[in-house]
Amino acid sequence: MTNPVPESDMKSRSGSGIGETIRVIIEALLIAVLIRTFLFQPFSIPSGSLIPTLLIGDYLFVSKYSYGYSKHSFPFSVAPLSGRIWAGEPTRGDIAVFKLPKDNETDYIKRVIGLPGDRVQVLDGRLRINGQFVQKAPDGFVEDRDAFGRSARVPRFRETLPNGVTYHVIEREGDRGYFDNTVEYVVPAGHYFMMGDNRDNSTDSRDLGSVGFVPFNNLVGKAQMIFFSVEEGTQAWQIWRWPTDVRWGRLFQRIR
Repeated sequence: MTNPVPESDMKSRSGSGIGETIRVIIEALLIAVLIRTFLFQPFSIPSGSLIPTLLIGDYLFVSKYSYGYSKHSFPFSVAPLSGRIWAGEPTRGDIAVFKLPKDNETDYIKRVIGLPGDRVQVLDGRLRINGQFVQKAPDGFVEDRDAFGRSARVPRFRETLPNGVTYHVIEREGDRGYFDNTVEYVVPAGHYFMMGDNRDNSTDSRDLGSVGFVPFNNLVGKAQMIFFSVEEGTQAWQIWRWPTDVRWGRLFQRIR
């Protein structure tokens, strides 16, 4: 005959089980926060400013350690840091996430084009750095939208920066875009000049009132890999739409 378990022991075991569950949840949350703060932060693409490199609906891993850590590396920018520790300077051509200098809160993602001290200008749609035009060659067309939101075939070009980094840009308005002819910008010390690959549909450092030069301390991390991607208008949690709307060919692509 089995002896009955005392009611007090049953309550003790139940309480212990709940406490263990709470402890595991707290530990998991702490690990997630540490990974997000010091290693990788997920980031989703909400706009088309980096088409054709990044598409609306792409989900990325951004490495937090690439440029070191500032207060903006931490959730809500709460860390009491005045500078940057374990700093690593961006390379021209990196795609980087940063806090918008205007409010130090909004996350932006653009390509690093100008380094401190550089002179950057766009003339007739061609990028010029330190008095030299960047190589730009026609490379087919991509499907995008025109200024009125209509589907259109847009010219694609391959740009090659002075350090050899190469990538695609698109020009939906040819060489007649608003920022296809600019003044010469001189990048201040400790700042960077950022541009989108969708040159006629990107609010970036060419617009001094909206973005302007980005302080080194505002950099959050470097975009490394697309870990998930769905068609524009589909939410990642809509699992029933995955078979038709997931861009399977973009999963786990390195970002260049």
